[in-house]
Formats: sequence, C-alpha cells, structure tokens
Amino acid sequence: MVITAKDVAALRQRTGAGMMDCKKALVETEGDFEQAIDLLRKKGQKIFADRAAHHASEGAVFACASLDNSTSFLLVLNCETDFVAKNESFLQLGKAILEVAATHRPSSIAALEVLPLGKGTVQEAIMASTGTIGEKITISTYETLAAQVTVPYIHTGNRLAVLVALEGAQGEQVLAAGRDVAMQIAAMNPVAVDKDQVDPAVVERESAVIQAQLIDEGYEGEKAAKITQGRLHKFFQENTLLQQPFVKNSKLTVAQYLQTIAPFLIVTAFKRIGVGV
Repeated sequence: MVITAKDVAALRQRTGAGMMDCKKALVETEGDFEQAIDLLRKKGQKIFADRAAHHASEGAVFACASLDNSTSFLLVLNCETDFVAKNESFLQLGKAILEVAATHRPSSIAALEVLPLGKGTVQEAIMASTGTIGEKITISTYETLAAQVTVPYIHTGNRLAVLVALEGAQGEQVLAAGRDVAMQIAAMNPVAVDKDQVDPAVVERESAVIQAQLIDEGYEGEKAAKITQGRLHKFFQENTLLQQPFVKNSKLTVAQYLQTIAPFLIVTAFKRIGVGV
C-alpha cells in the first residue's frame, strides 16, 4: 500500500507525533489509521516507562482564570531540557491540560491526570508527547485560588507565575490592579501578604539572625531588645506584600495603592510558583 504525504500529515494532525514516526506507523499497520494511532501510543508508553527515572527539572508554567475571575488555576509541566520547554508542541500540551483543569476543576494532580483530553486522558496525552518528544514529561504542580476576584500572571519566559486573590471590589480597574500586584510579587518575592501571615518559624529565624548581629555589635539588654523590634519591623516592611513600597510608585505601599483603586480593596492571598523557583 502506498502511504502518501497527505496520510502522514493527517496522522500527525491527530496525534502530534513526528512526521517520520507517523510514516513508520502507517507503513507498519498498512495504512490503518486507528492501528497506527495505537502503535504510536504504545511507543509513547514505552518511552515514558524508560525515562521514568530521569530528572525533569526544566519546563514551563501555565495559568488562567475562570470567566468570572473568581478562580484562577496554575500548573507546572516539567521536561528534561530547556530546549523542549520552549517547544511549541510542549507548550500546546501545557495549555490543553490547563484548559481541562479550568473546565473540570479537579482537586489534585492525580484527579487531573485521569480527566479526558483528546482521544484519551491527560496522562495518556503526556505519554504520547513523551513518545513524540523523547523526554520525560510530568505535571509537578497544580494549584487553584478562589476569591471575589482572582488574577493570574505569567512572567516573561513561562518560568514563573503568580495568582492573586482580592476582596472588597470588582471591575476592570481591580483586574488591572491585581495584575500590578502580581508583577510586584513576581519581582519582589514577598514571604506573606502581611506580617500576621508570616510563618512563626521565619520570624524566629530572622530574630535569631538579628540577635547574633547585635551580639557582634556589642548591644545587650533593653537596647538590644529595642533594636531587635526595629529591625523586625524593617523586615516586615521589606518582605510582606501589603507593607512593601509599590514598585510603580515607591511613595505608596501596596496597601495604600490598592486603596486608591477602591477604599476597601485588599489582597487576601497569593501564590508564586515557577520552574526551579
């Protein structure tokens, strides 16, 4: 049987596999499309199993919001090399998986992997892409954030994403403000929304560092305690989102900037996640 270029292109369109792989599959199955698809899927499963022990430390981050902006979704799709992380097929796979997540809102990665995608499941699509690309591909992170308004932001290069939750107002101005705040989080990497949300272990560790510095500087007693409080206050100003100077106008804190948008607008939570971050 003659396998035409049109046949190969049609199989590639359906499977995303490489042209040569599609041609070989069609030749081996004597032009039977369904058998060729099964053959390519089996090849992907074998490569997926063979590369299970490989380290997938590269990849890309994907994020989006629901139509009403009440929920945002974020996932990290990993691969082995930066070259593949920039590959259009890999990026399209990540976008497709994110769309499935936003539609079905699974509670975990495991629940996401068994949801339908294309002719099979998300996991089967990953296996097929592994067979096509030749690298281990895996979902390492899946997060959601819900609030009155949520805003997703992807930093240049698809290696870092931020989700921001806001309460107190709605509208286009709030969405724009949320994006500004998300960019602030991406750039400044705050440890919490405000000082009350800072992990006590972080505060304890910072206090220990300050106290060690004060001993070296010769301070003790009430003087040392006063300086410790002052330096902790500075730490909170620099490292908690609402107290940080707003990057677009350093005369305002982030909290003060939000109040210029709406009197009761506040950030209640955020997530900052990336590849290798």
